[in-house]
Amino acid sequence: MTTATAVRSGGEAFLIDSPYFPDELEALPALAGRSGFELKGLLATHADFDHLLGRVAFPELPLGVGESTAMRLRAEPGAAQRELRDADAEHYVKRERPLSLGSVQALPVPGKLDFGDEELELHGADGHTADGTAFFWRSAGLLVCGDYLSNVEIPTVKSLDDYRSTLALFDRLLADADTVVPGHGSVLSREDARRLLEEDVAYLDALERGDERLPKGRASARQRELHRENVGRAGAA
Repeated sequence: MTTATAVRSGGEAFLIDSPYFPDELEALPALAGRSGFELKGLLATHADFDHLLGRVAFPELPLGVGESTAMRLRAEPGAAQRELRDADAEHYVKRERPLSLGSVQALPVPGKLDFGDEELELHGADGHTADGTAFFWRSAGLLVCGDYLSNVEIPTVKSLDDYRSTLALFDRLLADADTVVPGHGSVLSREDARRLLEEDVAYLDALERGDERLPKGRASARQRELHRENVGRAGAA
């Protein structure tokens, strides 16, 4: 369950993040056109491969990312393409063309991005990875948060301290957010997002204590595997 979010003001629109499967990506241009979204560019919350696939659907559009993501892409050339090939092999996915990122525009974070008569706020959101940007359309009450606040995944943690800081940021932004779009899972109301945030804070506390309990509804075999990876990273730190 990967998400892509299109935002539009006047005649300008952006696509934030991307779906994963080829049929979803193939459908995006026609869907955007029928909905009146003339995309100006692509945005990504972080450099994990499954958030960069908008370039497959719209190879002619520029890709904008936060400064930390641009640095990660430069430091790890070809990593996203290799990870995509591995994921495709695992899930028996075939693609007509490979992922090509082309030129990437680094956007200042914190900062603002104008589109039409509106603006998107860019906020740093590290902790899941070493890079991350959340996009907040304040006047629309829309928060696109990347791989946080998921109702299908537990937190996957690169840095406990950074992850806590990001959740604290979201706690403040939720006061003005009506809709939250995570990178994986369902679109959330403010109330559901705040409940998940509280569960995730409790999970981080438990992880630090060595407690094996996972959030209710997120304790599948795959989530327990992710938890073991979190434990390994926490121990290494």
